[in-house]
Amino acid sequence: VQLVESGGGSVQAGGSLRLSCVLTGFGHRAACMAWFRQAPGKEREGVASIDRSTGSTNYDDSVKDRFTISQDNTKNTLYLQMDSLKPEDTAMYYCAADLSRFYPICLPRPERPNYWGQGTQVTVS
Repeated sequence: VQLVESGGGSVQAGGSLRLSCVLTGFGHRAACMAWFRQAPGKEREGVASIDRSTGSTNYDDSVKDRFTISQDNTKNTLYLQMDSLKPEDTAMYYCAADLSRFYPICLPRPERPNYWGQGTQVTVS
């Protein structure tokens, strides 16, 4: 199982970026997929999650109505569309997967995933 993020970069406040995360080794397994971020000196926090089977999504309040998580299962790719970016969105962004099927509801909780990508940097100025 491998996750590889891309799409990070530098953007001015109010701009947009779309992050991608290519999943390999997943097959058609059910999973809770999520995006997390970590700013320097801060703890990792959940941004958004999507149930790979149902498509149900959840968002942290700080990104609701600005970020959209989506997936293309034909391409085994997870996306995070980020609009109206703010300087406080600056962080390393990670995609992650929980394949345990232990939790009944898919939420972006950092203690849950068992697979992580290497991260992609987003800087908003």
